[in-house]
Amino acid sequence: MASKSIIIAGVGGQGTLFASRLLGRVLIDLGFDVKVSEVHGMSQRGGGVVTFVKYGEKVASPVVDLGEADLILAFEPLEAARWIKHLNPEGEIVVNTRRILPMPVITGETTYPEDITGNIKKSGLKVTSIDASSLAEDAGSLKTVNVVLIGVIAAKTDFPEEAWINALKQTAQPKFFEMNLKAFEAGYNYIEK
Repeated sequence: MASKSIIIAGVGGQGTLFASRLLGRVLIDLGFDVKVSEVHGMSQRGGGVVTFVKYGEKVASPVVDLGEADLILAFEPLEAARWIKHLNPEGEIVVNTRRILPMPVITGETTYPEDITGNIKKSGLKVTSIDASSLAEDAGSLKTVNVVLIGVIAAKTDFPEEAWINALKQTAQPKFFEMNLKAFEAGYNYIEK
């Protein structure tokens, strides 16, 4: 099989690195060669965090070039806009609709762009938008937004649901497994309105 490329993009503290570990665990367990590259940026100050994940029969490098990503998993709309040029025309973007205001917006230096997700949809790209933050809160913690989003992409694959749940058991701390499972199922069973 040809390799597939995924970008996981968010803001520091949203759990993008946990999401990449969970995704990597699923792919390894299913027998794929997997390469992961993490870029932390200013993550400790609320800045962007991005992870490149490539998988296939044999993968040489985790780097995802412009127009190469098959999937972008964006934890926040501005991060979706930041990485959209990396999406290939047949690819898909899954975006959490809840905004996190960057410091220049908070200080009034600039404004947050309007209707990012709507503008991406108008471009003709395949977009799934979801208020993953609300589903995470319903699952027990906003910190599970990453697992809600993983659930959404899991439902779009032909990988067995059990593989995702087994990877979640291996990746999540045992005391948080049930809450993460609830978050995963919320994303997995999500139907875009």
